[in-house]
Amino acid sequence: MYQPRTYRHWVKGDDLVDFRVAVRETDLYLRAARDLHRKAHRLVLKHRDGIEKYIARHPDFLASLEPVEVESPAPKIVRAMADAARLCGVGPMAAVAGAIAEYVGEELLEFSPEIVVENGGDIYLKSLRRRTIGVFAGGSPLTGKLGLELKPEDTPLGICTSSGTVGHSLSFGKADAVIVLADSATLADAAATAIGNRVSEVTDIEKGIEFAQGIGQLRGVVIIKDDSLGVWGAVKLVPTQNQ
Repeated sequence: MYQPRTYRHWVKGDDLVDFRVAVRETDLYLRAARDLHRKAHRLVLKHRDGIEKYIARHPDFLASLEPVEVESPAPKIVRAMADAARLCGVGPMAAVAGAIAEYVGEELLEFSPEIVVENGGDIYLKSLRRRTIGVFAGGSPLTGKLGLELKPEDTPLGICTSSGTVGHSLSFGKADAVIVLADSATLADAAATAIGNRVSEVTDIEKGIEFAQGIGQLRGVVIIKDDSLGVWGAVKLVPTQNQ
């Protein structure tokens, strides 16, 4: 079921052009130096087509909740999803939103020096200036009060969020938000799911952080459950004005 992206109005600033691309389950909010809607739409179709054709031949890629092996001639995005899933111990579709954001964003950099691609809370970012991304954690009292401050040299970067209390994505935990920063949005998405699966109570936050540290290749993690917060890695949290 579609859920309105109510958090998108938190993206502020008039230095970039914003536009939206929606293709079936994929619903992207993008910002770039100019309107790249047509190019972005073609890229979404291209990458979705690669994933869908692979699934048609290998339905376990869609259904599995555990890592699966993929054939070497598989599309690059499919192989990246499988690799991320293997590192995190989840099914490859746990990485699909971050993967599409990343692969669309990377190709759009040919046409814009700055790109923001948000796909259901999973973000690919390349920026030439300091940016702050607001933290959305559902009913947690921390929602709207914190942001992630990112410097240009931190990008390109994947910033992906998993929640057991918000949205329709499958999670076996009850964290209000698990936010993962990584060079790859594909990996960040899979990792956010895997970490979120392990957080049902406030007392699980430390366990989630320890698991994140063991994945490798992650830059940082934020875990929010109710009014409690756990942070690890290269993360700078700042107060925001979204109250």
